[in-house]
Amino acid sequence: MHRSYQPLKPVTNRFLQQRWDQNDFDNHRRKVSTALPLVDTKGMKTPAHVQLKLKKLQLQDERLSIIHRDNRLLASRLASIVRSQGLVDHRNQYHLKSLNADKRREELMLVGHQNQAIYQRITARQSEYRRQLWLDDWERAERRRDDISRYPRGLAQKQRSNRKVKFAAVDGGGGERSTSSSNIDTDRTDTTEEADRES
Repeated sequence: MHRSYQPLKPVTNRFLQQRWDQNDFDNHRRKVSTALPLVDTKGMKTPAHVQLKLKKLQLQDERLSIIHRDNRLLASRLASIVRSQGLVDHRNQYHLKSLNADKRREELMLVGHQNQAIYQRITARQSEYRRQLWLDDWERAERRRDDISRYPRGLAQKQRSNRKVKFAAVDGGGGERSTSSSNIDTDRTDTTEEADRES
């Protein structure tokens, strides 16, 4: 009983139902195997102007025609050399001359005159910068800074030249103290002198 076909729905004859289900399944598999795709994935066709490059063929024909023409000219020259028995006319009495030399000379002279005029205008031009006004303004700013500053400029340099600092040294054995003076400018002495001056 357990090896017999078990249909999904209750039926009167299991053997017939098995054959019908098998036929339906076979038909379904046949349809699936013969089904065609609905989406075209082949890609677009290559255009004719890409497959057959007419411009490239035209350029190749032109190049081949130029090569053939050069070959014919070279062959005719070789034939003329053979017919002349090796006599070569190598004397050339033609002197090189330009047909537009006068025109180029006139253009060169015109450019030279224009350049000279531009140079004259540049050298004759006066400067737009007023240096004297800048110097006057700088001196005025310096005076104002000196007026509003607490200590005038240059005073520290004058005091450093006249200041003397005393050092106290202690000997190791006797306990005697020796003093020496020297002219040394340090930031610490500047601050102490400013504090004394304020008090």
